[in-house]
Amino acid sequence: MIHVFLLMVYLGTGDDRKLVSNTMHFRSVDECNYFAAQVSKRYGNYGSIESLNAKDRVTAYCVPKYIEQDSVEVY
Repeated sequence: MIHVFLLMVYLGTGDDRKLVSNTMHFRSVDECNYFAAQVSKRYGNYGSIESLNAKDRVTAYCVPKYIEQDSVEVY
């Protein structure tokens, strides 16, 4: 068994919030946090976060997880 960091990615807010990814495992919390920051960035002509539709908002963060070694790919 080994400890890893699982990247959780959600789309939307409130009751409409949906888990869209929970399959990326990382050895390092720093690498996991890097990808969490990257997937939650927005590019475009939004002007401000308030003009972004709530259903399109992304929340990403890392949680520790204890897994069976070699049971999943770990980055």
